[in-house]
Amino acid sequence: MAKRKSIHIKGMEHGAPIPNGTVVGNMVFSSAISGKDAKTGVMSPNPDEQAEAMFRNLQLFMESVGGTPDNIGYMKVYLKEEKYRDSATMPGSRCFPTNTTGPRVTRSRRNCAARC
Repeated sequence: MAKRKSIHIKGMEHGAPIPNGTVVGNMVFSSAISGKDAKTGVMSPNPDEQAEAMFRNLQLFMESVGGTPDNIGYMKVYLKEEKYRDSATMPGSRCFPTNTTGPRVTRSRRNCAARC
């Protein structure tokens, strides 16, 4: 049986002492990937900029395990309010340019401390 390997990415650390994800065999699982800029460590107050940063972080995460967004099968995006849906849709459509080959993406409203 495959052993679990934790993934830690500089600039994407969580407040809690948990890894950014884990690899088990040929499967990769991420923990939450936020809209905090991994280079500056700053969460922009602008929802569009948060979404852009989140998709950059997603790319960084996938590259760290030898993959690309093309290897993603399912993704869930949490929004603080429904009005932010378009903020997540535009950078998402650049990351996954075709609906026929992109992952299954669901968006949910969630109360969270930071802007989502």
